Amino acid sequence: MPALDLAQEELGHLTPEAMSEVAAALQLDPGYVEGVATFYTLFHLQPVGKHRFYVCTNLSCMLRGANEIVEHVKRATGLSEPGEVSKDGLFSYEEVECLGACEYAPVARLDRRYEKDLTPARIDSLVNDRRLPRRYQRAAARAETDAAKPAPARKRAPRTKKKSG
Repeated sequence: MPALDLAQEELGHLTPEAMSEVAAALQLDPGYVEGVATFYTLFHLQPVGKHRFYVCTNLSCMLRGANEIVEHVKRATGLSEPGEVSKDGLFSYEEVECLGACEYAPVARLDRRYEKDLTPARIDSLVNDRRLPRRYQRAAARAETDAAKPAPARKRAPRTKKKSG
């Protein structure tokens, strides 16, 4: 599985050629490797967006607003159905049965990170951050962190008495 994951990370999805190369490198039957790739939903045989939302729609997440989160992901990324790739090639999404983080519902996995207690505003932030060129992402993250800190107290010059006269 790690070899398939590496191939998918490099290519964006698993091609028949990539699966054959993995099979040859690991001295496995190509049919076995293809069976593994088609069994696990985290492996993709078709192109997907650079950033893929896996949105949990199981009961806990659904009760806490997962359906609204899915609709907002679709609006924010310009997608209309699972498996579709956005026009800019950046996004795709998939509804998944469970991500094992029910206490933080609604939850999604994005870029190998779990995003918890999702709101439409948080989805907008995640999408906008990924649309920025990489060099600006760090600056935006720093600005967000700095905005959360209270401003330092300003030192004042000591008061002096007016001289009469």
